[in-house]
Amino acid sequence: MRPLTLLPLILATLPFSALNAAPCGNTSSGFEAWKSDFAKQARRAGVKKKGLQALAQTQYANRTIAADRNQKSFKYSLDKFMRVRGADTIVAQGRKRKAANPQYYATLERQYGVPAGVLIAIHGMETGFGNFMGDSQVVSAITTLAYDCRRSEFFVPHAIGALKLVDQGSITMATKGAKHGELGHTQFLPGNALTYGVDATGDRRVDFYNQTDALASTANFLRKKGWKPGRGYQQGQPNFAVIQQWNAASVYQQSIAIMAARIDG
Repeated sequence: MRPLTLLPLILATLPFSALNAAPCGNTSSGFEAWKSDFAKQARRAGVKKKGLQALAQTQYANRTIAADRNQKSFKYSLDKFMRVRGADTIVAQGRKRKAANPQYYATLERQYGVPAGVLIAIHGMETGFGNFMGDSQVVSAITTLAYDCRRSEFFVPHAIGALKLVDQGSITMATKGAKHGELGHTQFLPGNALTYGVDATGDRRVDFYNQTDALASTANFLRKKGWKPGRGYQQGQPNFAVIQQWNAASVYQQSIAIMAARIDG
């Protein structure tokens, strides 16, 4: 399980009242009462009927809470982290993917300025190139984290984002993702998905479980966070700070930069 993407700039788009979460809790006992209060906040934030119906169906996600308390891999050294996460395999497969479809990645770089290696490294690190995108219900997971006292303030905007994604048809109550509510090929947190999602296929729906939409959305996130086309992305170079916006763990950031350079190399 990866740690949390930094809070997106969706706060400015939400009414202040929507960001004042209902009283949090550290056990499942208060979850149903909290949901009733949170529904009022969600409605004020612009969540519509489908999103509110999804909120009503959410269940307290015990597996999410357990995972949130046990993120050991991010305490590893860089070498061990890369070994545990299969960096050599990601690089080897990433090179093959780039060679098999160079025009696809070149188009993304022309549009957003982000090199293939960075997008491929993120895709490989997050879901093994889409081979496993999670088995937890996204809406229940993110709503549980919004309720949980440990980081309620961080997760409330993402819970609102998830409910709005339901309204838009990008996800449903049944959509599965990672235990922290990350979704799709590159594991967007819902607030980020709402803000940076791109309909790259032209079907009028942003589908994070479609690789084309997911990678375009990832490139869009990085570009909007300040990616400078043609500039370096290793530690100490301008675009490394943008990789840091994708994920807060230093070993993750360094791993992405190293793998991306090897893929692009």
